[in-house]
Formats: sequence, structure tokens, C-alpha cells
Amino acid sequence: MIIIPAIDLKEGRCVRLVQGDFQRETVYADNPVRMALAWKAEGAERLHVVDLEGSLAGAPRHEAVIRNIVTETGLPVQVGGGIREMKTVEAYLRMGVRWVIVGTSALRDPEFVRKACREFPDRVIIGLDAKGGRLAVQGWTETQADSPPALARRFAEDRPAALVYTDIARDGMETGVNIESTRELAASVGIPVIASGGVSGIRDIDKLMAVEASGIFAVIVGKALYTGALSLTEAIARTRIIRDRAPIISHK
Repeated sequence: MIIIPAIDLKEGRCVRLVQGDFQRETVYADNPVRMALAWKAEGAERLHVVDLEGSLAGAPRHEAVIRNIVTETGLPVQVGGGIREMKTVEAYLRMGVRWVIVGTSALRDPEFVRKACREFPDRVIIGLDAKGGRLAVQGWTETQADSPPALARRFAEDRPAALVYTDIARDGMETGVNIESTRELAASVGIPVIASGGVSGIRDIDKLMAVEASGIFAVIVGKALYTGALSLTEAIARTRIIRDRAPIISHK
């Protein structure tokens, strides 16, 4: 199990939203690059960066900050938010981003997503963000009728690098990960899954490791790290105990 710190960007700062609500934000750092370096110093192996304003605008708004995070940390970085054109995918990959995350486009422009998966194998992650079991798009401001497993199955043959599954109702709430829905998604589609939303502490890491065999290989952690409810160093140490005993699922 890989622990992935989240860095959400808004107005050039590192923030956390509550349930994706742009009116309920907390600023945790004025310098996102410094925050990224702090997570690296605590042992982070990978970073999750979201351009929140880009997700609403449908185009990147924090390219310079993201470039600096990639360059300064040297860590593998996955980036989401406003990635809806091939030129955006290409620009991010050229600057050194390891994976791009597409969400809204999976519903609205599936051919773009398929083309990106074909042209950039193992570099495209599909983001599945759910409210009440239904997909939410456009920066989580619109809900669709499709379910996460149904959409994921449409792209199974395109072999995306992974799926990020977020339960929006739990995101930023520290109420616990939706283990069952995440496990069901992983078991039903055969694509590696990254859990997201609601991590409250080390017990959630233990619960995810208990179902890792279903196909969940990583978890994104945001607010719990920023509030101190979860220690990144402790969480990584806990996962390594298990990792040393058995091989993890390939995440490339």
C-alpha cells in the first residue's frame, strides 16, 4: 500500500476543501512547493496534485506551480484538474508529470481518454468521483447517472494505469474511507485502484491493507495529514511491514 499525500491548488496556495465545496476551504500552505518538499522529507514516494480551479475551468491554471513541484521534489507526481485535451496531456508529461488524471472527460469525451491511454501507456489514470454512488464531474459540481464501476468497465480494454476512486461525501471529513465501495470497484473491473476520501487515521490504512488483494494498491491522504490526525512517517512504516512480506500489485 502506497500512501500518497494530496496537494490541492487554489489561487496558488495549498488548500483542502470539505466535500469538494469551493466555499468551504482551509489554507494549509502559501507555498505548495515547500509543502511538497516537506512530504518528501517525511518519506513520500509519490504525490497527488489537483488543480482545483482548472477542474472548474476545464483547462490548467497552475502549470508553473506543478512544474516546480515536479522539478524540486524529483518524486513521481500524478496530476488532475482540467485535463480535457490531448495538448494538455502532452504538456504535463513533457514537464515531467508521471501520470495525468482524467475525470470529466471519461464521461463527456471517452474517445479522448481512449486515445490518451493508447498513445501514453501506463501514464493515464481515470478519476471516478462519486456522490451517493453516482459520478460527479466538472469539479464535482454536476452529478451524472452513471456509477463508477459501469464507467470503469467501458475503459477496461484501454488499460489505464489506475483508477482513483473518491467518495465525495467523505472527502475532507476524516470520517473513514468507504472501504466497501472501493473494494467492490477494484474487484469488479480488474484495474488497479487508488482509494481516496475520508482517511481519518492509521486505522483506515490498516483496513485498506486488509483488502489490498482486491486490487487497491494506494491511498491518497489529504486533511488527516494536514491536521496531524495521521503521521505520514507512521503510515509508511506500517505499510512497509506488509510490503516486505509480499509483493504489491503492479502500479507502474
